[in-house]
Amino acid sequence: MVYISQPTEYGTLYSKKELEDISSVCREYQIPLYVDGARLAYALASPANDVSLQDLAGLCDVFYIGGTKCGALFGEAVVIPKAGQIPHFFTIIKQHGALLAKGRILGIQFDVLFTEQLYEQIGKTAVALAAKIQDTIKAAGIPLYLESPTNQVFCIMENSRLEALGNEVEYSFWEKADETHTVIRFATSWATQEENVEKLCELLRRE
Repeated sequence: MVYISQPTEYGTLYSKKELEDISSVCREYQIPLYVDGARLAYALASPANDVSLQDLAGLCDVFYIGGTKCGALFGEAVVIPKAGQIPHFFTIIKQHGALLAKGRILGIQFDVLFTEQLYEQIGKTAVALAAKIQDTIKAAGIPLYLESPTNQVFCIMENSRLEALGNEVEYSFWEKADETHTVIRFATSWATQEENVEKLCELLRRE
């Protein structure tokens, strides 16, 4: 199986052409293509994205539409475009103790998210606010680890500044850049408030 994420763990995107090429190779060699869509709403909302839900359904054997990180209380929607692709799928889920007893609650959430293209729109604020953070980091002279078009921002901070930063905001440790610098991540979501992002940006400018 080929397993990829859209967006990736670094907030970057596969283009439609890249997915078409990967799908073509997988089908030539009869290898299933699976796309992890835990943050899919932020990919769909990105101005840099050219891949739709319909494209994923046509190019992948299985993909899932993330709910937990994209506005739902819990759960993900697994999509198997071709009927019979995974024989006895629900039986397998039940045998492994993963069948949700109150599935109606999960279904109601996605019914709302799939109404009037809400799912495709719900990540727009997060993507716009992440872009604001990214622009502020660049303007402050802080090196970016990479440029992300979605809701994740990666930068390289001096270790001496991390403790003071951590006293004010939460960030994720990503990896050590060298002995004196660390790669950290900021992530926005559908629920991120603009005033909180502005406070972060003020802190970054001050730093």
